[in-house]
Amino acid sequence: MLGTFQIGRIFEELNKFRHNIRIHGVVDAQKLKEFDLVGYALEHRIHSIVISLKDRRGTLPIHNILACKMHGIDVMEWATFYEKNTNKIDIMNINPSHLILGDGFQRNRLTILVKGAMDRILAFLGLLLFLPVGLVISLLIRLESPGPVFYSQERVGLNGRPFRILKFRSMVADAEKGLAPQWASQNDPRITRIGAFLRKTRLDEVPQLINILKGEMSFVGPRPERPFFVAELEKSIPFYQLRHVTKPGLSGWAQIRYRYGATVEDAAKKLEYDLYYIKNLSIFLDLMIFLETIQVILFGKGSR
Repeated sequence: MLGTFQIGRIFEELNKFRHNIRIHGVVDAQKLKEFDLVGYALEHRIHSIVISLKDRRGTLPIHNILACKMHGIDVMEWATFYEKNTNKIDIMNINPSHLILGDGFQRNRLTILVKGAMDRILAFLGLLLFLPVGLVISLLIRLESPGPVFYSQERVGLNGRPFRILKFRSMVADAEKGLAPQWASQNDPRITRIGAFLRKTRLDEVPQLINILKGEMSFVGPRPERPFFVAELEKSIPFYQLRHVTKPGLSGWAQIRYRYGATVEDAAKKLEYDLYYIKNLSIFLDLMIFLETIQVILFGKGSR
């Protein structure tokens, strides 16, 4: 292992995601030129060398690293290593050049067309099948509290364009009247009893099938956020605007990989998963996320 990255976080991340990786050593940037990297790597049978230096000018022993490469030892940047072993992108410790010059982030026209066609077909079938259940839910919402059955709210969609998302109302009517926009929490007192059930089972999201039919959303993609929060998050989270290069989704990689969150830190963590999804977008990945989402709904676990 090579570099001056936050050592504690390295161990924390790898122990969480991959238990079969052992960090053999860390070499400080100032000692690289004096360190016998090739000899150490061969003696200890090192499989990989990870470079985690932000400024490499005049600090990397290029010839020693190349010699390691020639001896069959993998050499990779921290960002690539992190992504490979955690299935997310380390947004706080990468340079824009990694996103620009690296692979991925390709927009295959056929993939986009197939994805769009599948979205609309599945959304139409889903609405037909869900109609009887939807009528019962509508009745229960009206019986518990006064107000509309559906809740409409402005969100940021593809290429930053706003649209109005649809949900079954899960809070009391006018929950934010006179208040600034705020994230909902898991034990939010504004949530009704039927609303708590709808949120737990994700049934409150079903009306978004209409958004999918209209082409505003997809089944899989980053969850759409409100303009107020987008403006704030773009100020504090690097690369946050990149999540809008694809359609927002009913579910997403972040939703099945990260807990429920309502803080800037949570938004940053979810963005790491969202960017991984955007970078590796494919029909196969969509299918995997779709199936895992169904499991989350059926067994009542995971994040929204």
